[in-house]
Amino acid sequence: MTSPFESGKPIIEKLNEAGFEAYFVGGAVRDFLLGRKIGDIDIATSAKPEEVKSIFPKTVDVGIEHGTVLVIYNGEGYEVTTFRKESEYEDYRRPKSVEFISSLEEDLQRRDFTINALAMDLNGDIHDPFNGKNDLVNKMIRCVGSPSERFMEDALRMMRAIRFQSQLGFQIEEETFNSLVQLAHLLEKIAVERILIEWSKLLGGKYKSSAFQSLIDTGLFQRLPANEELSSGIQDFLHYEVNDLEAEESWLLLLYKSNVQSPYTVLKKWKTPKALQKKLDSLLMWLQFRLKHEWTPFALYRAGIENALLVERVFNCIAGRELSVSSYTLKTLYDQLPIQNREDLFIDGNDLLKWTNHTPGPWLKEWMGYIEKAVVEGRIGNDKEEIREWFLNEFK
Repeated sequence: MTSPFESGKPIIEKLNEAGFEAYFVGGAVRDFLLGRKIGDIDIATSAKPEEVKSIFPKTVDVGIEHGTVLVIYNGEGYEVTTFRKESEYEDYRRPKSVEFISSLEEDLQRRDFTINALAMDLNGDIHDPFNGKNDLVNKMIRCVGSPSERFMEDALRMMRAIRFQSQLGFQIEEETFNSLVQLAHLLEKIAVERILIEWSKLLGGKYKSSAFQSLIDTGLFQRLPANEELSSGIQDFLHYEVNDLEAEESWLLLLYKSNVQSPYTVLKKWKTPKALQKKLDSLLMWLQFRLKHEWTPFALYRAGIENALLVERVFNCIAGRELSVSSYTLKTLYDQLPIQNREDLFIDGNDLLKWTNHTPGPWLKEWMGYIEKAVVEGRIGNDKEEIREWFLNEFK
């Protein structure tokens, strides 16, 4: 058993000492068996929420109505959830009510896929009532029980199936896949914000090519926000080596290949954060520049090294080059720039006002831009006297 399971062991030990069953469950167990990096751990127990709270001195009620209590132990938080079964679902996304139970198998039975219906005890023994380990070996995404029932309980699980395909490189089992085709229309019942979470993880997956093919083949893509605006791009997207692209790079390629002129229109439909909308708008502008020009010192300066490297990776993807081909050259060029932001300039607007005795106005910003560009391009040095002499000569 490895960290972070080791750090969570005292939680399970205390629950066991109090006479309750407790296990590590879900994605952390799956990733442990796959040798993948483990994120947050979840713990399931036969103890009721009130009993959990009585065992641990410091807890937070993060979802107590659904049986979840956040246990604070050694400064870390651990979500501990009571075994439960769920009533009939409503709105294709949530159960009307939950019932706390004492059976681990019944608790695992309500989960989405067999590879997530796994539990591990303190000894590292795996409890696997639905043959999830076998599906891990066979690289298969299979619903627990009836796929149609699982998807009708929570239609977001359809996007989760595709997202796991993108992250794990697994195939979707036939009956599960057929249910995706039959029930794709239910995705329209799900809030865009919930879909966006799965979409973002899908875009960053290392096997996104096969996942995008499944989005098309199942008809799920036609149920996604802004699908009409992105329809041409998703077909072209499959023609490139995209698996090594990160999420923002995938967004950028998809927007470009969809011939989207203003990303804001598409991204607002996706309800993405405004910061991402602004960033992708800028990145699309720089990608269009890069497709026609080599990087100049001033273009690199304006874009910034992080954005330039991101754009370069997408450019190389479009050009069919290795994604790391020009990153070293780009970093070297950036490191050699005389300045890397305006704050590095040895003068500011006050100097221009003093040298000219002019009042502030639009001219000030304009001339600061001229000076900035001249320094970056090496036409003048970043020296106050040299800048003053050049400026007064040009300002006449």
